[in-house]
Amino acid sequence: MGIVAEQRSHCDLWLAEILNVVDVGIHAVDIQGVTIYYNQSAAKLDGVNPHEVIGRHVLDVFPSLSEETSSLLRVLRSGEKISHRQQTYTNFRGQEVHTSNTTIPVYSGAKLIGALEVATDMTEVKHLAEKVVNLQAATMPQQKKHPAGGTVDYTLSHLITNSASVKAVIMLAHKVAHTSSPVLVYGETGTEKELLVQGIHSASPRAQQPFIAQNCAALPEPLLEGILFGTVKGSFTGAENRPGLFELAHGGTLFLDELNSMPLDLQAKLLRVLEDHKVRRLGDNKLIPVDVRIMVAMNIDPEEAVQKGILRPDLYYRIRVAALHLPPLRERREDIPLLVNHFVQVFNHRFAKHVREIAPDALNFLLHAEWPGNVRELKHALEAAMIVVEGDRIECDHLPIYLQNGRGKTSDSPSWTVSTLAEANSEEVFMPINLKQKLAEVEREWLHQALQKADGNIALAAEYLGLPRQTLQSKLKKYGV
Repeated sequence: MGIVAEQRSHCDLWLAEILNVVDVGIHAVDIQGVTIYYNQSAAKLDGVNPHEVIGRHVLDVFPSLSEETSSLLRVLRSGEKISHRQQTYTNFRGQEVHTSNTTIPVYSGAKLIGALEVATDMTEVKHLAEKVVNLQAATMPQQKKHPAGGTVDYTLSHLITNSASVKAVIMLAHKVAHTSSPVLVYGETGTEKELLVQGIHSASPRAQQPFIAQNCAALPEPLLEGILFGTVKGSFTGAENRPGLFELAHGGTLFLDELNSMPLDLQAKLLRVLEDHKVRRLGDNKLIPVDVRIMVAMNIDPEEAVQKGILRPDLYYRIRVAALHLPPLRERREDIPLLVNHFVQVFNHRFAKHVREIAPDALNFLLHAEWPGNVRELKHALEAAMIVVEGDRIECDHLPIYLQNGRGKTSDSPSWTVSTLAEANSEEVFMPINLKQKLAEVEREWLHQALQKADGNIALAAEYLGLPRQTLQSKLKKYGV
């Protein structure tokens, strides 16, 4: 044997030993779904000997799986990674096992040649999580003494907008509110999805009943399942009889935020509740009827979530009965002056200040920013400015550093800006007047300059401003431009 071949053989032996002593299960299959590697940790999890698995097809060894439920086979079909999929199953020794699996496709160049799955044993974590369920659930009876019904913070009138698209969403929300159908709200982070959901609850016949919200991304699956469905005494060590959020929200609304973060197995149980209007507590065989309206929110397009395999298609078909999309702030820039005026008033009250106006260059930054965090980011930027401002006017240097450096500017910002107006007539622009009046004047001037730049072509002017044509026509009529 040559030196190179001998060194390679030693490396293979070292690698095999390393993979056999790591604490995670490793399972590799070829393009046909036949196992080519299966380490000792995987064998321990599944309760089998590695020699019983290697060389055999996944479905031959694990008959309880299918083409749809096997992560390895799904990745072979799609060629896409599946991350942190929670799985609960009974192994060949009759033990209940809980794992978190990440499965990746394996390529040779551009050719898919197999798949690799790494499984982390979460059984002990689940047991600890179940104890946390009991500790957290112990506070739940207090929620019944102080129900959320009638005390949500927002109504639909709190959505501040001049945007035709958002007004259409609000109009549909009013219609949806009078039903008990599930509602799906989707949009980027910070687009005020929960505000819309609370508004629908407030406008509904359930307004005086509980409104309970739960972020699906905030808890691991074992804990989330116990919180949602409840537990019964004896279902696991230390378990007590505790109602879940479905029961606590009986008669009212349960809002599940970031549904796309909910594990697929738990999504299947949610679908069952939507279909049957009954829940089963963990460890119990009894079904409990519940009258709950389900509203969910997602921070990505649901069609994209289905394609990525993080949202069950059957659940999507059930919840899209009333699907409401909140557009990002960059697609509704006409709302920025309104929002600026609103948030300045809010923070004037909160910080006991008397800001009445905003400098044109500062407003220019706000109007041109990309706002990846949308309305929430705009609010926080103004909060930061209001903390440091000492007079009655927000200047550019009061804004967060990233805005001052121009990081928030759009790449296709028009050449005519509010700062151009300052150069043309600084005394007039800087004259202290009412903030709402100043914003209206700035908006009117922008409309005028857009029309000049477009030679009177309304469609082209609307494109310059990033507005729908109908919105621009409405504004032109409003300001008599």
